[in-house]
Amino acid sequence: MMSNKVKISYGKHHSQYGVLRVPERKEPCPVVVLIHGGFWQSKYDLEENNLIAEDLTSRGHATWNIEYRRVGEEGGGWKGTFNDVIDAINHLSQVKESYHLDLSNVIVMGHSAGAHLALWLASRTETKSDQMFNKLLVSIKKVISLAGVTDLKKMWEFHEEKGMKSHVSALMGGSPQEVAERYKVVSPIELLPIKTDHVLIHGVKDRHVPIKLSKDYYFKATEQGSNVRLIVLPYVEHFKIIDPTSTAWNSVIDIICSSRALG
Repeated sequence: MMSNKVKISYGKHHSQYGVLRVPERKEPCPVVVLIHGGFWQSKYDLEENNLIAEDLTSRGHATWNIEYRRVGEEGGGWKGTFNDVIDAINHLSQVKESYHLDLSNVIVMGHSAGAHLALWLASRTETKSDQMFNKLLVSIKKVISLAGVTDLKKMWEFHEEKGMKSHVSALMGGSPQEVAERYKVVSPIELLPIKTDHVLIHGVKDRHVPIKLSKDYYFKATEQGSNVRLIVLPYVEHFKIIDPTSTAWNSVIDIICSSRALG
């Protein structure tokens, strides 16, 4: 399927943009928003998602592969990174007529740290207006977490145990002890129950983000009545889950296609 690709800015900073791919079709296109990982660091960018964006667009989905200010950039981290992903999704409403987008069934899919942001966005769909973050104006139908950081405290502890510099502290501006209130408002496991339909897909062989994070989140979310599913992939490591040539990717496609059928 032929498609059009365009870079669109949603803010003034050089990292406040997304790449929109739209398949050539007459009817309005459903949209999959993609949020890349890289532990929120500026040295990793949205190119990580290029292959899956192209794959999804070839299957008839518009894809909005978003960039955002990251740790190491002016305005990145707390709270700029969080406001950027909201602003990027809100920007879809400004371009939906020009690019013939169907915003009635938006899926947000994130990988790793990007999945953390995607799950946080799911919680924002139910949050009444507060002064801490920008307001999410576009409705999200489903969130897909690929090898997601579901618990910022546990991720911080995992890095500490390994003697690593904590990427979580860099994002949050401190440890869970130093800025506890921040963790409470942006760590997905702290925001349960989340009513927005969401699916966790995680590989057993993941060494970057332990599958235990998704399992622990799933059990707590289920207990609290969240609309959640967990798909465990044996023999799959952290990056195989975003490789469109892998069998792991078929699990992702199945979830997206079932959402479209239901939508």
